[in-house]
Amino acid sequence: MIIVILKRDNKISVDLTKVPADPYIYKKQNMRLILFFAILVLFTYSCKPEKKKLAVKTVNWEKRAIEIKNDSAMQAGRTYLPVYSEIYDQSAETTHLLTSTVSIRNTSLADSLFIITADYYNTKGELIRSYIKSPIFLAPMETIEIVIPRLDTSGGSGANFNFDWKIKDAKNAPLFETVMIWTTGTQGISFVTRGVNYTNSIN
Repeated sequence: MIIVILKRDNKISVDLTKVPADPYIYKKQNMRLILFFAILVLFTYSCKPEKKKLAVKTVNWEKRAIEIKNDSAMQAGRTYLPVYSEIYDQSAETTHLLTSTVSIRNTSLADSLFIITADYYNTKGELIRSYIKSPIFLAPMETIEIVIPRLDTSGGSGANFNFDWKIKDAKNAPLFETVMIWTTGTQGISFVTRGVNYTNSIN
């Protein structure tokens, strides 16, 4: 008889007090024990929760800093961009946290785009953080991204960005979008919001 005891501290002890006299039977039971032990160890480790590090892609804002000279030919604009860092489900008490990717795109083939401010506000309209301290540039057709992690709940369901920008030709106004996503198992939610541009709204 073979008795296997699984203790709470995940240690396994085997009692072989009664072993069959027939070597073939003993070998067969021993192989079954090894197979059972291997499956048990595999199941134990597979049930452990996976620890994931919160890695956030960041932009080197200082490397992009530039001094903008007053140019009468430069067109200024402002963009409001909605961000949903969480959304409601079934009731006001149940929410899903979302990861948000804010995409800033220069649509011009020839001219650089200059971002003057990139301010993130919460649902109450309170400023959470300013991403740039001085103007930055985007090369023609370049895109940069700001990632709001899923666990960053400071924005709430009504979070938003305010961008002030300048470009040589307002016909090539920049494109601001947010992609929000939440997944679990085989289910998920994803949707996109697009900014509203207000040209000639800043000095």
